[in-house]
Amino acid sequence: MSRHHQLLYHIVFSTRKRQPLLLDGFREHVFAYLAGIAANQEGFALRVGGYYDHVHLLVRIPAKLAVSDFVGTLKSNSSKHINDTNSTLKKFSWQDGFGAFTVSQSRKDTVDRYVERQMQHHRRKSFEDEYLQLLRKHEVDFDLKYVFD
Repeated sequence: MSRHHQLLYHIVFSTRKRQPLLLDGFREHVFAYLAGIAANQEGFALRVGGYYDHVHLLVRIPAKLAVSDFVGTLKSNSSKHINDTNSTLKKFSWQDGFGAFTVSQSRKDTVDRYVERQMQHHRRKSFEDEYLQLLRKHEVDFDLKYVFD
């Protein structure tokens, strides 16, 4: 029997301590690099976006990979690349945790637009407020003292 799957996720993670390190020009380079890492894992980034202190990915993840392994590779490989190639940052790193939310095919375009419009979105809402809203919307149990590591 053949296998058929469509595993679409909205992944969110921030820079360590939500430092605004993803500046214009550099941010787009990081987004492209994250898309490349996704492809190297046999995934596919439909959209990568974000703000100065965090990223959002709308991504297909292969069934053979655990989401945490996929995201761990995204974060570790991109941090290494940034630290190896960017002499202006002392030590770049991402936060320890991440958010991963499943996306149905019927909501794909809505999430895609949401990720694409992050710069406009954050003129009105902080990352912290946005992330807590995502957790509540997806009915994720959480302890506030551990959310923003």
